[in-house]
Amino acid sequence: MGETLHTMNDQWQKKPPLRLRMSGTALKVYGCAAAFFYTAGRAVFQNGFLQATEHTPEELMAALEADPLLMTLSAWSTMLQFIGALAIPVFAFLLVEGFLHTASFRRYILTVLAFAVVSEVPYDLAMNGKVWDFSGQNVMFTYALGLMMLYGLEMFQSRKGAQYRIAQGCIVVASVLWSMILQGAFGLPTLLLAAVYYLLQEKKGLRILVGCAVSVPYVTAPISGFFLWCYDGERGRLLERRPWAKYVFYALYPAHLIILWLVVRFMA
Repeated sequence: MGETLHTMNDQWQKKPPLRLRMSGTALKVYGCAAAFFYTAGRAVFQNGFLQATEHTPEELMAALEADPLLMTLSAWSTMLQFIGALAIPVFAFLLVEGFLHTASFRRYILTVLAFAVVSEVPYDLAMNGKVWDFSGQNVMFTYALGLMMLYGLEMFQSRKGAQYRIAQGCIVVASVLWSMILQGAFGLPTLLLAAVYYLLQEKKGLRILVGCAVSVPYVTAPISGFFLWCYDGERGRLLERRPWAKYVFYALYPAHLIILWLVVRFMA
């Protein structure tokens, strides 16, 4: 009996029975679901029901005050976008994990850039109701900029000395400034989180804690820190057996933008 209890205790120490384990595939599914809610809040409720792109802020506020139904729809739009904020830390984390484990950085960034270009028109249609709108770019451009930032950080990561840490800080600041110039979606939080997750990659607890602190302004985003803590470092069965499936996740971004834009067009 004593030996049996000892064996069971050893097994529990190696793999706690109640611990939630999240693979890379599970995190991607979680992030995509959250992103869908955000787009639905913006495209369907804000641009579709409220027609925010066709009115000035003053006109929209007056309409909300005059119509309780519109006020309710506005609350739903806000709530869905809060849910969508859960995706920000997840995709910043996955961007870093992809950078650390990619077999070809060149292929990785070219893939992200290709889907950024493909997604731009669907993004402009869903978010602004226009075929071309240069007031903001889709989040895939932000991810491409993030990869360039990570490449720069890696150049100094293994070197010792304050001057190299200062150089890394300058790279992060420059990347954030470029994101502001290019108006990439979620540029500031994504780049800051990616920098945190990369620079603290050897300190799991600290990287999650600091990441939660950085994402506090986005209200619900720190909740995703729990799921990042549960990440087991595995790609997941789907991506292990079918590596090409990663392109399906990329394609989901422009696809869901087009679908929700069509929903808005049908409503109109």
